[in-house]
Amino acid sequence: MSEPGPRSRDAVVVVPGIMGSELVDGTTGRALWGLADPRWYLSAWTSGASLRALALSDEERDGRYGRVRPSRLLRFPAFAPILAGFAPYTSLLKTARATTSHPDAVLEFPYDWRLPVAHNARLLIERAIQHLADWRSHPEQDAARRADPDGDQPPRLVLIAHSMGGLLARHACQDSALAHEVRAVLTLGTPFYGAPKAVLLLASGRDSPLRMPRARVRELASGLPGVHDLLPAYRCVADGTGARRLTSADIAALGGSAELANASFAEQERVFDVRLPGHVQVVGAHQPTVQALTIDAGTATGHRYTLRPTPSAERGAGAPEAQRVDVGGDGTVPSESARLPRYAAIPLAQSHGAVASAADALLVVQDVLTDRRTGPWQGAGELGIDLPDLATAGQPFQAVVTGAERPTDVACSVFDVRTRLRVDTPRLQARQGTLVAVVSALPPGLYTVQIQGGGAAPLRQIVMVVDEAAPEIRQLRP
Repeated sequence: MSEPGPRSRDAVVVVPGIMGSELVDGTTGRALWGLADPRWYLSAWTSGASLRALALSDEERDGRYGRVRPSRLLRFPAFAPILAGFAPYTSLLKTARATTSHPDAVLEFPYDWRLPVAHNARLLIERAIQHLADWRSHPEQDAARRADPDGDQPPRLVLIAHSMGGLLARHACQDSALAHEVRAVLTLGTPFYGAPKAVLLLASGRDSPLRMPRARVRELASGLPGVHDLLPAYRCVADGTGARRLTSADIAALGGSAELANASFAEQERVFDVRLPGHVQVVGAHQPTVQALTIDAGTATGHRYTLRPTPSAERGAGAPEAQRVDVGGDGTVPSESARLPRYAAIPLAQSHGAVASAADALLVVQDVLTDRRTGPWQGAGELGIDLPDLATAGQPFQAVVTGAERPTDVACSVFDVRTRLRVDTPRLQARQGTLVAVVSALPPGLYTVQIQGGGAAPLRQIVMVVDEAAPEIRQLRP
């Protein structure tokens, strides 16, 4: 039997991303988000009935919260059009608990992701400081002091944050009392400078062959402060030959809230220079990712390139002010948006929803917790997958694989999320410099498309298959 690896004595707080916390009715305890049956998402995003409870009430818009209560981190896969699938946090929590001296050292911090990041960050400060105090008085600390009488360094905090959770961590570290107690912050695919897909959430539902689920997203997202807090802060809007920043007027024209957009932009400015103690950042890479936008007549279109200023030495007469450069990302967050310039970044070829559960990311978690920093870590392969977030039932759809040259280099498998059974093993074929797998026609449901190759952890992404002929699907009871 192998010896157990190094263990951390620190207190750990795991902070999930947007839609990464299970939500329940604060009065009845009825589940509102994060249900075990994946068919619920199919019903919710087509009928819309189950989503009404997630929309902000008048009291919540006035800042009186409590109607909806976060219960725990996701234990089952979830799905939202545009954002695609969200992997559960079970592997991340298991890894964190196995790498600490006692499972009680790990606190999961669920939060109501519909609400403003600043509000949830204040709750994070309170919970993290209380958790550290509880851990320092835990019986395990007495045992540790007896085992090492000379170890006078008290436990500190390690924050492990996925996606929006990293924004909470950055806001929380404005508090000097908390920041003083934090030894390290690990962020996984955090959109520090926002994500253009947040704009598409507000503008979806127009001119789309699968418009009903995307229209449901727009209907819900347009009033949520949490979604507006993901708006991009960099120059992402193509404007003639140059680029400009997104404005609240843009958001209002698309159907979002100018008030919420202004509040988000103000918060982004306020935390711009906040430093994260001991920051380690994992950045999703090599996935086709929306990085820029064009906005015209109230319609937003996403583009898989970023807009960089053309160097003055290259800008001749008629030359564009901005160059189009594809920097990739994790399919949701552009890689440059997930990377704070003061810190080294660890690239990981993985989709946004799975970046916190991939085996390569969990190795980084172990090393950060034990303060070994043994890198370079694995996971910097170049495999990418281009999939629709929605597909039509009864019709095949394509999975395009990048970063591999020959069909024999990778394998494609498709699994039913509900049963976990493999339902297809499509062959990869070389087509015009890429590899393409045609997934067989499938019935309505959620499916995980997995690409294995290159020696790294499998690349996974969830697709929802919708029956367009029957948009009002029977509402499944939680």
